[in-house]
Amino acid sequence: MNPPDINLDFNRTERLGFGETIFCAQKTVSQIDRILAEIAEKGEPFLLTRLEEAKFAALAATHREAMDYDPDSQTAFFQFAPAAPSTPLVAVVTAGTSDSGPAREAVRTLEFHNIASTAIFDVGVAGIWRLVERADEIKRHPVVIAVAGMDAALPSVLGGLVPGVLIAVPTSTGYGVARDGETALAACLVSCAPGVTVCNIDNGYGAACAAIRTLTAGRMMP
Repeated sequence: MNPPDINLDFNRTERLGFGETIFCAQKTVSQIDRILAEIAEKGEPFLLTRLEEAKFAALAATHREAMDYDPDSQTAFFQFAPAAPSTPLVAVVTAGTSDSGPAREAVRTLEFHNIASTAIFDVGVAGIWRLVERADEIKRHPVVIAVAGMDAALPSVLGGLVPGVLIAVPTSTGYGVARDGETALAACLVSCAPGVTVCNIDNGYGAACAAIRTLTAGRMMP
């Protein structure tokens, strides 16, 4: 019988095209171990997000051995072997190096779903020549995830440069009136670039899922 606080959704991939992900923040090590034990019985691959290094180190050895853990994004692949690289369909672009955590979360989420991406980091508007140099490369991707904190100007600038689907991820990078990302979120929501989709603060995982939905919808079109 399943523990009362665990009820995994093993049929989500059939419904949505991507499976349930284990969000590890606010979960105890014991809860994560029990979840992984149930997944191991099914023999299915799973993605874990917001898994801090201390929690990862405290997990059962058998579970750690079945994981590919990335401390920068705090993500882990459980019982999963990535497919061979394919043509990148998503560009993940950050304003600064400080925004790389959520960006890496997006990259890893896409990788888990066998979608190749191009990571283009530290091309924010404070040195806009860096973005201009990569603009043609970014345009070649049908989906662009723009990750930015502080004033979050990057999504608006990209919104005037690239024709593809643009997904903005405001981050908690900044100080003072940045308000842990609330200013960046508001800036993305009021962007004058039309058609920008906005995810929650630091939600690289959510942005990747939005990209997956977009690409899946494209394949479903007649």
